[in-house]
Amino acid sequence: MNRIDRYILRQLAGGLLAVTCGLAALVWLTQSLRFIELVLDRGLSLAVFIELTSLMLPGFVAVILPITTFVVVLFVYVRMNSDRELVVMRAAGLSQLRLARPGILLALASVGLGYLLNLWLVPLSHTAFRIWQFEIRNQMAAILLQEGVFSSVGGDLTVYARLRDRDGTLRGILVHDARDRGAPVTILAESGRIIPSAQGPRVVLMNGVRQTLERVAPPAGSPAGTAPQTRLNVLSFQENSVDLARATRQEEARFRDSRERSVAELLHPDPAEGLRPREIARFAGEAHQRMSAPLTALSFALVGLAVALTGQFRRHGGGFRLVTGIGIVVGLLAVGLTIGNLATRDNAFVWLIWAHAVAPGLAATWWMVGAPGLPRPRPRVAGAS
Repeated sequence: MNRIDRYILRQLAGGLLAVTCGLAALVWLTQSLRFIELVLDRGLSLAVFIELTSLMLPGFVAVILPITTFVVVLFVYVRMNSDRELVVMRAAGLSQLRLARPGILLALASVGLGYLLNLWLVPLSHTAFRIWQFEIRNQMAAILLQEGVFSSVGGDLTVYARLRDRDGTLRGILVHDARDRGAPVTILAESGRIIPSAQGPRVVLMNGVRQTLERVAPPAGSPAGTAPQTRLNVLSFQENSVDLARATRQEEARFRDSRERSVAELLHPDPAEGLRPREIARFAGEAHQRMSAPLTALSFALVGLAVALTGQFRRHGGGFRLVTGIGIVVGLLAVGLTIGNLATRDNAFVWLIWAHAVAPGLAATWWMVGAPGLPRPRPRVAGAS
């Protein structure tokens, strides 16, 4: 690597680091706003908030890295072209591929980082993120309760407290528990307290009424087809407790989504999980997308190089090159989303994922070296009739 390569690569690397970090921070800020309420209103510690939201960063970087690589390569080379730096380098005898070498090296580094993220760090961080969410929803359910608000702890347990004293005592409590299918329970109590336990938080209720709906079989001698009746059972109590952790009544094992699984698990899921064919196809499509996505960083960078290095020099032609390159990559991103959705529904189209990741780079390289094989108009000879 000579001095020219180091000069160009230094500008590319600095720009890539700045743009990727800035864009990742912006995306992190917008996505973390949905968790800020847990800190401001519900008592979640700031350290837990930072740790929880920072686990989303590897996924953000894996998504935006091909885009930021393209943006930096295109803008740096267009600026160098506008400043006539590339004109001088060409006059010194450097070919198109020789000028493109620093950009290709940067793209290859992005490909390697992309594989590190997609194959290892993103599944690891997303698993930790889902575990945190699961713990907050089930084992730390106390922070989800607000006074004067019907708080849903999961999808089948609702808790309402009219007031919350400074010592943590709840006043005017209503609990609707529908975790036991077919036998929903509604509890009204004067007061209560949330206490931790080994199985998760429990709310101890004082001086209340427990109402249960039960289905009763029709009495003997009823006509055939008579629907079962519903009976309301009311029980007064001085002390009762309700488990706020869903895991103790429902699923003991949390279902792992596709982003938590390795590529091997996506391609060969455990038959004991009982996945439906549609889910198996979605997992396979996700695996191929994860393996091919880093290659788009190289393809997009080659597209940016082809746009910036080809064509005639124009003193004020940088804007047209930028618009052309951005338009091409935006179109490729839109096509990629369509192909991804299609391949996850029907694995017969998985090959399109790889074609989308590789073909633009091959086409850009072919164009950059002069489009060999493309018919060109012959120059007219002066005086020829």
